[in-house]
Amino acid sequence: MSYRIGVLLSGNGVYDGSEIHESVFTLLAIDENKGEAVCMAPNVEQHHVVNHITGDEMDEKRNVLVEAARIARGAISNLAEVKATDFDALVIPGGFGAAKNLTKWAFNGPDGDINPEVKRIINEFVTAQKPIVGLCMGPTVIAKALEGANLNERLTVGTTSEASPYEIAAISAGMEKTGAVAEMKSIREISVDAKNRIITAPCYMMEASITDVRTNIKQAIDKLFDLLEDQ
Repeated sequence: MSYRIGVLLSGNGVYDGSEIHESVFTLLAIDENKGEAVCMAPNVEQHHVVNHITGDEMDEKRNVLVEAARIARGAISNLAEVKATDFDALVIPGGFGAAKNLTKWAFNGPDGDINPEVKRIINEFVTAQKPIVGLCMGPTVIAKALEGANLNERLTVGTTSEASPYEIAAISAGMEKTGAVAEMKSIREISVDAKNRIITAPCYMMEASITDVRTNIKQAIDKLFDLLEDQ
């Protein structure tokens, strides 16, 4: 059976959109499992545009859907026009766009807003008991979307016991503030919440090589297809 997997993108580029390596490795792993990846993104303006050489904000505007279409090679859907019944599972790659465009976690942590269409689609998948995968900062989007649902979903953004360029402890505490249970996982591990059918993986939240990230994502997507086959 060929499964249709929705891939929720947040733009194009690690500092203001979807992390490109994570997004491409997601598409590759889905294809390796003989699934069909269907990219989607909200049709909204990016929070800002970042020069990926200097890290400086640029004086221009870009659209999340239009930018995400670069990764999708043009084959992308407006998030507002899709629903969970169209798919068997959902994957959310990381990148700062997850915390700037899908939510406002980058600016206000767990108290930040979430795009209403992003919240809708995640809750639709959970209600239908269809699996969700969150990569890198993707778990924070899941946590915010499920805030108040009392699901005690188990999520990971990494571990404090190994090197990370980010504040793993603070982000984990933020997820717990929304009602999630934060788990400590290394780049060599994934978190599997069997009850809520949610899989999360640290990816570039940890100090990691491109090979490490590829392997971590393959772990997560392979486990996703195991869940789909077991249902």
